[in-house]
Amino acid sequence: MLNSTMLEQEFQAWCHAFHKRAGQAGVSARTLELCASYLRPDPMVLEKQSNQSEFTLNISQYLDRAVSDKRIRKGRACYRENRTLLNSISEQYGVDAQIILAIWGLESDYGATRGDWPVLTALGTLAQSGHRSDFFEDELIAALLIIDAGDIAPAAMLGSWAGAMGHGQFMPSSFQHFAVDNDADGRRDIWGDDPQDGLASVANYLAEHGWRMSRPCRVEVKLPDAFDHALAGRQTSFPVAEWARMGVSSADGGPVPDYGNASVILPSGASGPAFMTFGNFDVLLTYNRADAYAIAVGLLADRVQGGRPIKAKCPDDLIVLTRDGMRELQERLTAAGYDTLGTDGFPGPNTSAALRKYQRDNGLVADGFGSGAMLELLRNQN
Repeated sequence: MLNSTMLEQEFQAWCHAFHKRAGQAGVSARTLELCASYLRPDPMVLEKQSNQSEFTLNISQYLDRAVSDKRIRKGRACYRENRTLLNSISEQYGVDAQIILAIWGLESDYGATRGDWPVLTALGTLAQSGHRSDFFEDELIAALLIIDAGDIAPAAMLGSWAGAMGHGQFMPSSFQHFAVDNDADGRRDIWGDDPQDGLASVANYLAEHGWRMSRPCRVEVKLPDAFDHALAGRQTSFPVAEWARMGVSSADGGPVPDYGNASVILPSGASGPAFMTFGNFDVLLTYNRADAYAIAVGLLADRVQGGRPIKAKCPDDLIVLTRDGMRELQERLTAAGYDTLGTDGFPGPNTSAALRKYQRDNGLVADGFGSGAMLELLRNQN
């Protein structure tokens, strides 16, 4: 660990070179001078990055937290309070009001937790010495260009320790491309107490990524006993009628409404809930790449309107692997002759394919889900 003096010296050396790169990217000398005091190292940011808690919740546990009764109640109250605004934005951008509300709830607790970290300090620290430094330097330049354009003053540009900002927790590059001045006051203000620009910016983001009004992003489904689990995953898409021919029904046993081509996903494997996903689900994944997040947005939007909770539940003993556990599973699969094409601890499509082959060869349900039970089985066989 560098002491504070060395950290400051290294940061200043980086900052000198960064100023040149920022100027070449279009940031004015005036803005660089104005923001100079905010470009300083913050060891707390690096500590936050290195100590992120690993995601080890199964989909049922995650949804219980993300779509809690408290968040549902607060969402209904926020909708009543902001009904006119949300419906106006919905009509203007062609995005369902409840979806805008749900993202607002998940990202910032309906505006209550927009972040209080100086964004320039956070991004500067991560750009100089954090993981993915190139990404964060690009975001820092985007933040400086936002200040250059007059949308926000440096002191008021607050957000998360990783640089996400405002009601919808936009990164600066997303702000540049999708933030809007919906109240026509000359500033795209996603940070302030008035949520209008923030909510309209969320709607604009979804609209620009292809959101289709009044269409679901996912529905819970029930799979037949003989379902071929190799077909599960967003890489496989069929018309709803084809899924029905295979015996896939809605969770209550009825037909799934036909909203075009769809995929079936099993976010916690064959023992947990199953969902059929449509085009709007893919749009939500551009906002946050986690399947669980996109499911939560749709569920919160439904529950705020009085919709039902998810019927199926994961078993209580279903263990979701940490990154270290997933890395060990990849290593053991590869050693057993089922190459995962890398052992980075992330359960991507190559790991899923290798695991499915192992499961088929061993007479198991080939859902490709790396659970604690699968790791224990591999440990006992190797």
